[in-house]
Amino acid sequence: MEQRIIIEMGMGNNLHGMDYQKAAARAIEDAIRHSTLPIFQSIDMPHTEMRVQVTVGVQEPNKINADALTSGLPRGRAVVSVLQGGLNIPNPETGDTAVVATAAVEAFLPSQAGKWVQT
Repeated sequence: MEQRIIIEMGMGNNLHGMDYQKAAARAIEDAIRHSTLPIFQSIDMPHTEMRVQVTVGVQEPNKINADALTSGLPRGRAVVSVLQGGLNIPNPETGDTAVVATAAVEAFLPSQAGKWVQT
């Protein structure tokens, strides 16, 4: 059994060029920059014990290479899922469309029940 130990949310954008991949990568980076997991040093556990589930939302999910996003994650055994979400914000004056992606990054560890003692 696993336990979710953290969930972080992030947002990323690409203001010119409608690059969904860049926006998604920036959203994931935004999410992981909000956290640190000192538990690994505290209990001498390797990062490979952690499963990382990333969910990214963009308006055109078929324009995302999930494997490329997965390879950019720094720790754990990661899986990236992409679904419809985020925002496209057109600028009628220039014809540009700003792309906004959202990401949720969840980390799971094997159950720690009974392994911790409060002193």
